[in-house]
This record gives sequence, structure tokens and C-alpha cells, in this order.
Amino acid sequence: MTALETKLRLLWQRLSRPDLFAMLLVSAAVAAYLFGRPGGLYGLIKFLGILGAGYLLVRFLSWWRNRLLWSLRNRLIVAYLFIALVPVLLVILLAVQAGMLLYSQLGGYLLYEDMQKRVQMLDDGAAQIVSALTVAQTNITPESAEHLIMAQQHEVYDARLPGLQINFTDDGRLFRQVARGKKEFSGLLQQGSSLVLAAIRTVQTTRGERFVELQVPVTPDFLNTLAPDLGQVLIDLVEPHDTAEQKGISFRVGNREYLAIREIRAKGRALPPAANWLDQEVTGFSRFDAVRVSSDGNVLAPNPVVGSFSARPSQLNSRMFSSVGELSYLNFLWFFVVAGVLLVIEAAALITGIVMTRRITRAVDDLYNATQYVQQGDLSHRVKIASRDQLGVLGESFNLMTESINNLIQEQKQRQRLENEISIAREVQNQLFPRELPSVPGVEIEAICKAARTVSGDYYDFIQLSSTQLAIAIADISGKGISAALLMASLQAALRSQLLTQESKELSTAELVARLNKHLFYNTGDDRFATFFIAVYDCSTRMLRYTNAGHLPSFCICNGTAMHLEEGGMVLGVVEEYPYEQGCVELPRGALLVGYSDGLVEPENVYGEEFGIHRLKAAAISLQQENARAVANGLMQAAEEWAGTPEQADDMTVIVARLH
Repeated sequence: MTALETKLRLLWQRLSRPDLFAMLLVSAAVAAYLFGRPGGLYGLIKFLGILGAGYLLVRFLSWWRNRLLWSLRNRLIVAYLFIALVPVLLVILLAVQAGMLLYSQLGGYLLYEDMQKRVQMLDDGAAQIVSALTVAQTNITPESAEHLIMAQQHEVYDARLPGLQINFTDDGRLFRQVARGKKEFSGLLQQGSSLVLAAIRTVQTTRGERFVELQVPVTPDFLNTLAPDLGQVLIDLVEPHDTAEQKGISFRVGNREYLAIREIRAKGRALPPAANWLDQEVTGFSRFDAVRVSSDGNVLAPNPVVGSFSARPSQLNSRMFSSVGELSYLNFLWFFVVAGVLLVIEAAALITGIVMTRRITRAVDDLYNATQYVQQGDLSHRVKIASRDQLGVLGESFNLMTESINNLIQEQKQRQRLENEISIAREVQNQLFPRELPSVPGVEIEAICKAARTVSGDYYDFIQLSSTQLAIAIADISGKGISAALLMASLQAALRSQLLTQESKELSTAELVARLNKHLFYNTGDDRFATFFIAVYDCSTRMLRYTNAGHLPSFCICNGTAMHLEEGGMVLGVVEEYPYEQGCVELPRGALLVGYSDGLVEPENVYGEEFGIHRLKAAAISLQQENARAVANGLMQAAEEWAGTPEQADDMTVIVARLH
């Protein structure tokens, strides 16, 4: 199977039921488009196919995004783009928009101011005519003065005000309509689809009151003289859009809707070529207010006049910095120097981000590859430390972690070997305890030993010496675990070697304990010892011979009272020659012999109180009528219930012998 086939198979396995359904819809739509005929069902299949294609596109984009952003390097690159590069681009875009807005407003201001200058020029001309006419009519006739002044004004203003018209009239209706109580008027007048600049004043002559009217029609030639720093200039005339029958392009100004009725475009003006790639076209608008006059001479509501233009930033820059003159290049030079410095800083930041990203992703990639080695079971692989930063410390911590894991695995293996050895020691120790209880007439025996650890340091034994004699032993070895178990095995071997001889029937328990003491003294260290209790019971004579070598005193319960068996001496293995004593007791029928280790009486309750020997005796007295097994289980249960916890601090051993 090729790599392509493997990828296709994995892709097919990843497809869900909705994916398959969407692919089916797209396939049906393609088939209907190629082979179907238009109709109702065709349209439905096409619509469903579009929905399926949209769903598959969303799924593909989601898969592509997850695959792209799986790598930490790609995530950091995307994060850097959004954090560093995108804001810079947005700032640049905002600066460009702000510049375009500034240039647009500047162009609109230039167009508006130039138009107002022409209106002011007409008003100044009307004032000059009134003044000159007032003076001239004292020397010549009014008609001659008007012709002379008109000729002079044409010479002055024709170049800057093409199409200038100067009229003297006695009809003041227009003036009274537009002046509204004032002695003069200057501004824009719109009459139907024509627009003029007008200035009207009154003057007193020998013939009476006369009206001086100066008008300049807004024509393409006139627009050529406006704002020479701009490119194409366009004036749009509008009128209120009051009826539905009016057709055309409408727009809203303020609270009223207007309809465009005429467009006046400057003649012969074009946008100059761009000085550089930054010198892009700028467009803008400027609004003028015109007095609207009807065909019968009545003044209507004021009308807006919209002027639009196009320009180059280089043209507007020359106008803005015209007052600086030849030094204007210094402003641009300083601007480009600052922009260059910022670009260098941005490039340095970009390079720094790329370098840091590579360092971070290289360290993370090394850690990822190291985890793959660990996953394969190779704990010897180490991450190379390239720097002493936090990532380097992380790599060093990973190396320490793998080394610790390797050590733990080795320790675990060693612990398992030790546990196996301890388990074997446990099995061996279990072989040391009596596997079968001896059968002596009139004697019922039972023993329980619960180790605090895997192996126990407590020891008990039942050895049948004859058909009527039974030896009962219990010991507590110092320490716990393997060392105590080994000492217990040594004590057991020495005890059985002494008791299973021909002369053991006549051997006193004191002499037996003395021999065991010498054995432990010579075969153990100074810090090793054992407490020991042994009793030999003869059912034919009902005599119990015993010796207690430092062990907690066993006791016999007879008729509801407990008798302690304390005769003996000190613990075994401390002093080489020590004279031990033998105790001898004749026991009645039904007596109960109880031996135990210190782990049975030392458990503490939640208040720190020990179970104690007196509670053990009380429990034994309450159970004295039960059989040996019930007594042993009852004593062990009483101690555990007193402690209230399953955990043991020491080995717990109890032996019970009921003597019938």
C-alpha cells in the first residue's frame, strides 16, 4: 500500500456520517448540473448541493486550521502576526485614511474658499462701480458714466471672471427679494438649471435710484479658473424632490431630499500624473448655499450646491507648504526619516520575533522528540541544552526527570526482587510454624500469628515429646522483618534440636532455656535478643513445668481467676551464663493456658490507652467456656477492636491450650 493510499484510507476513516451525506448531496448536484434538465427538482437538488458544499468547506477550514495550528511554531507565528504585524498594518491603514481625509478636507476647503473669493470679488466690483458712478455723474451724464465704468470693470475682471455681465437697471424686484432688507447682496443664485455668481447694490443718481447687478454664470470656462491646485472640478445643481413623477438620482441633505438636475464640469482640466506610487488620487466634496429664484422672479427656499473634485496629494502638498518655499522638502525629508527609522525598528522587531520563535519552537520540538523516545521506552535519551534561560532549565528538568524515572524503575525492579525474596522467606517461615497440631489426650490447642510485615519476628511452636507430654513455646524476637525472621529460624532449630533428643523428657525447662541462651549469645550480635516462654505439660500427672525468659507472663485461667506464670529469668542472648529457674504447677481440669506476644497488649485506642494485660485477661475469662479456637479468635478480635484500625504496629501472636 502506497503512502497516498494510506492517507486516503485514514481520511475515509475520519469521515463522519454528516460528511458522507454532504458529499452525496454535492455529487448529486454536480450530476444534475451536467446531465439534468431544469425544473423544480433540479433547483432543489442544486440548493441542497450548495448547502452540502458549504458544510464541507467549513469542515475543511476547521481541519486545516487544526492541522496548521497543531505545531507550536505555527501557533507562535500566527500569534505574532496578530499581536505585532496586524496592529502595525492597521495603524498604517488608519494613517493612510487620515491622510486621505486630510487631503479631501483641504481640497474641499480650497474649492470653497476660491468660490467665496470670486463672490467677494464681484461684491468689491459692485462697490467700486457704485463709488465711481457717484463721483462721475457730477461731471458727465449718468448714461455716459455707466458705459465708461462698465468698460473699465470688464478690463479688470474679465480674466478672472469669464462671462462677467454688468447691468444697470431701475427694476429692483430681484434685489428686494434676495437682499431681504439689506442694502447689498452677494452670493450664488440658482434659476432653474442655471447657476450664477451675483452681486447687487443700489446707487442714487440724478435719474433716481438705480441698481447695479454683476453676474458671472457658472460655466465650464468659469470652473477652469477655480482652485488651480485641484484636478477636475464638478458642480451638481439640485432641486427639491417633492413629487414622485420627478426621475433621476436623489440624495438627502439635512432633513430634505434633493434631485440632481444638472452637472457642470470644468473644461479641459484633467488629473496630473502621479509623482510616485504614494501619490494616489484624492476625491472630495464641498457644499455651497445658493438662493433659488423661480422663473417668475420669486425667491424660494435656499438650495444646496454640491461641488466635487479630484486631486493629487503632491499638488495639495505644494499648496500647504507654499509659505515655506524651497525649504518645504525638509518637512518631507523629516517625515521619511522618521518613517524609515520606524520601519527599521519594525524590521528589527520582526527579526527578533522570528529568532525567538525559532529558539522556543526548537526547544519545544526537542522536548517533544524526547517524549517520543520515552514513550518507546528509551530513558537514556537526553535533551541538548542550548541556553540557560527558562526553556533550558525546562530541558534540564526533563533530563533530571527521565533520569529519576530510570532510577525509580531500577529501584522498582530491585524492590520486586526483594519482595520475591521476602515472599520466599515468608513461605519458608510458614514452614517453621507447626503445620499440623499434635494430638495429646485431654489437650486442645490453637495458635494465631499476624505479622506486622511480610515476615514475622514472633515465634510459637507445639512439640509432642511423648504420648502424654506436650511442649508449648512462644517467643518474641527483637526487631522486625527479615533479620527477626532469621533469628527466629535459628531459635526454632536450636529448640527442636534440644527437645527431640532421648534425654529431653528428663530435661528441665530451666536447663533447656539456659542452653538456648548460650546458643543465641554466641550466634547473634550484642543488639539482638529474644524473649521466650516454654511450658511442658504432662496430661497423665496434670503437671505443667515452665520457664519464662523475659517474656510477658502467660497465664492460666482456673475457675474464673488468672494465675501468672512468671518463674524464669532474663531475656535470651544477653548474658552468657545465667541461672534460669523452672516453675511447676498442677492444673485442674478445664484450665485454660494463654500465651501471647507484646503486640497483642500494646495496641492503643484513639485516646492513647493500651489494650493491656488486664483487658486481655478479662476477655479470656469471658471466653473460658469456649473451645480453644474460639478463645484465640476472640482475644485477637478484642485487641483489634480496641485499636480501631487495621494497621499493626507490631506482630500479634496468641496461643491457647485448653486442658480437659
